[in-house]
Amino acid sequence: MDQEERIALFLDYENLAISARDHLGGVPFELRPVADALAERGRVVVRRAYADWSYFDDDRRMLTRSHVELIDIPQRMGASRKNAADIKMVVDALEVAFERAYISTFVLCTGDSDFTPLVHKLRELNKRVIGVGVEKSTSALLPPACDEFLYYDRLEGVEVPPPRSRPGRSVSPPEAAPQPPVVEAPMRDADTLAALVAQTVAGLQSSSSGTVTASTLKRTLLRKDPTFNEADYGFRAFGELLRHLSGHNVVELGGGSAKGDPEVTLPEHGDREAAFALLRTVVFDLAGSDGSTALSGLKNQVRKVAPDFSEKKLGYRSFLQFCKAAATGGAVVLRWSADADDYLLTTGKADS
Repeated sequence: MDQEERIALFLDYENLAISARDHLGGVPFELRPVADALAERGRVVVRRAYADWSYFDDDRRMLTRSHVELIDIPQRMGASRKNAADIKMVVDALEVAFERAYISTFVLCTGDSDFTPLVHKLRELNKRVIGVGVEKSTSALLPPACDEFLYYDRLEGVEVPPPRSRPGRSVSPPEAAPQPPVVEAPMRDADTLAALVAQTVAGLQSSSSGTVTASTLKRTLLRKDPTFNEADYGFRAFGELLRHLSGHNVVELGGGSAKGDPEVTLPEHGDREAAFALLRTVVFDLAGSDGSTALSGLKNQVRKVAPDFSEKKLGYRSFLQFCKAAATGGAVVLRWSADADDYLLTTGKADS
């Protein structure tokens, strides 16, 4: 139990309930999907929700059954006191952060960008911050500020009904007005995923002397993109994602120090050496043994020979970085030309 994360959960309930109603086809907000997601991340020891509860009578019973402390912020007749609820939530979160050092993670259930300064302050206090919000109503400023951000509508157990089509004024026979097929939201691009993982592993390997484990890689991916979720790419777990990439020779998995946390490395240099050789061949074909060719447009020439070429799959952030690595390995010579205002590549010896 001492190794478990202690979590404090704060719900800006009005924001959640109204967002779910307006953007999820009238679906009422349910705490269970959020609770299940947090159960995978640690022990929730504080649960508080903020609202004028006279407007959410049915929700009160649902939250009470889940042992959530309800903080009532009554609204005066004809006046909005939304800011009062926000301020109370901020004050309580900071109070908990200072008084309960054992709480390591704060979960803020809101899509309101007004809470961004609170996120920054909690992270300054060495607290991990997870945000939860409805995707369409979440401010673009909030997710990047968090260590991790969960979109409520993507959580397991949240059933979003398909959008209803509005009836037209005139009624046409079914054969005269065929309905378009229902198209599911596309999965994120697999090549982009492979490039992201390869770049991240390469960066971790070059910046630290220790091994790169699956858990370290997942934390780093979340720091790059707090909304990262392997489920968006069709995988049930991060380990399944890594096994898929290992099968496609993007990464290699080895035994880690802890069970279920394998070591992740990039494939041996064979693939890179083959890519360097490919680059040298293309440069030679374009420039000959004593000529040079410009970096601009060179990647397109390489892909004409090898359509599946991608420097990112080899762990390089850009084609220039790949060419510099090839030059370091002696496959080509790379130099800057002020006259051409571009890098030039040759297969000969460097100028002395």
